[in-house]
Amino acid sequence: MKLRDVNTTDIGSAIRAGCQTMASVFNADDNDVPFFGSQVWPDPHLAFSSVHSESHVPGRHLNALLTAESLGFAIDEEAVEKHARAAFFSYGGPLALPLNRERIDGPLENFRPHNVREGFHALYALAHFRDSERAREVAEASIAAINRLWDPDRGWVEDRIARVHGINFHHQGTFITGLGRAIGPLVKYYRATGSGAALELAVLLKEKAVEEYFLADGSYDTDRFGEHTHSTTCVMSSLAQLADLLTDAPLMERVHSFYSRGLWEIRDELGWVIESSAPDAPPDRGEANNTGDILETALILGRWCYTEAYDDAERILRGHLLPSQLRDISWIEDPANPTGEDGRRDVAKRHWGGFGSPAPYGHHPVGLPRIAFNMDIVGGAVASLCEAYREATRRDASGHRVDLLFDHETDQIKVDSPYTGPELVVTLKQPGPLFVRIPAWADPPDPVVTGCAERPLRTGRYLLFANPSVGTPLTFRLKLPASELSLRHRTRDIRVRLRGDEVVAMDNFGQGLTYFDALA
Repeated sequence: MKLRDVNTTDIGSAIRAGCQTMASVFNADDNDVPFFGSQVWPDPHLAFSSVHSESHVPGRHLNALLTAESLGFAIDEEAVEKHARAAFFSYGGPLALPLNRERIDGPLENFRPHNVREGFHALYALAHFRDSERAREVAEASIAAINRLWDPDRGWVEDRIARVHGINFHHQGTFITGLGRAIGPLVKYYRATGSGAALELAVLLKEKAVEEYFLADGSYDTDRFGEHTHSTTCVMSSLAQLADLLTDAPLMERVHSFYSRGLWEIRDELGWVIESSAPDAPPDRGEANNTGDILETALILGRWCYTEAYDDAERILRGHLLPSQLRDISWIEDPANPTGEDGRRDVAKRHWGGFGSPAPYGHHPVGLPRIAFNMDIVGGAVASLCEAYREATRRDASGHRVDLLFDHETDQIKVDSPYTGPELVVTLKQPGPLFVRIPAWADPPDPVVTGCAERPLRTGRYLLFANPSVGTPLTFRLKLPASELSLRHRTRDIRVRLRGDEVVAMDNFGQGLTYFDALA
């Protein structure tokens, strides 16, 4: 079965659909704390998690929902309030750390350092977008608690956490799969509040990350980083955010070194990332928010003049992240629910717009006995799509820039994509120089442009128009070429046919629920 309504062109539509998912995840049997676990085949249901529900999901979703709202998307305010209640509840235990219950009717007693990132994402979003003083107070208390209970050399004072505070400390592997993940939201929180404590902790965590993990040679090793690949990709993205904040060129080069080398141990050319780098992990099972982290890193690198990263970002969006969203739910059957359990109510409808653990070719990777869309993943993917939506066009001190060739309109510029119309058309609404990125596959590399009196200047990967007319469309004759590539996965190569950066056909090995036509 090939899926209907597979999106390869519309970032805004994907954001809107994901926001609907994030407003549908609350467990009426648990005071509207959001579900974490998800399964849509077989036995569709949503489920509570003793290590992730209240400490993890609200942060992912608040970060995505409130960022989307800041970009002009309508969101459900009641959903924001429910996520906020759950996030504050997770900080309501004996320590100012995001905690979980072992069971729905139990106390807050479980702590996993893995979730500190998500806790800070919730507090950042509420402090920045809702001006929440409570969020600021909790965030500062949490930073102070981390400074008391963790240091770079000895790690967490686990016995004190258990003995003095009565908290079950859940080991989470390496620093990268634990506290290192928090660098990114600490950077965001600092940008929003100017908290020196947040910046200091972010830099402290960065120092450990680059000294022991993200080495100068850009290498990746599962034993060093840990098997959970999303932790690796989110720390990579976090380091890029911090380098951008600090204008730290050596740190950005360290990020670029890993992006260009070690990252390829766990990703493919479409930005799909294996969910686990364990030797026996399913070879085609990915995770959408891993892909989102690569996308966010590419956008930052692109702004830092690693312009080839924009080519990567566009192919990631069109070739994998957008298509992998769950938009066709006709194949999901709602289960019998004789006791009225909320986790079995409207399961298909509540998953519409979600993101999960896809293969490059579809929702059902070869060999997997189940299909899941765990509810945290939609938050990560939508937050990354928001960054792409923001960065598609931008205006800075140099002028207007078109970096991604998607349909996009702001009060500054309008872009009509060659993927949805016959040509790339750019129309300025405000005066200023214009830079338009020309993809690496363009042939000829300087396309014919109509609608301007001046001849554009080629500068790197851009065409520069020094004085384009406001309101006059510039039309670029940019033919989308056909090409093929081979995705090298652990146990198979996956052939792909492209039109520009858009996938039109792919090997699917007889699997159903596929995004693209089968490659003959």
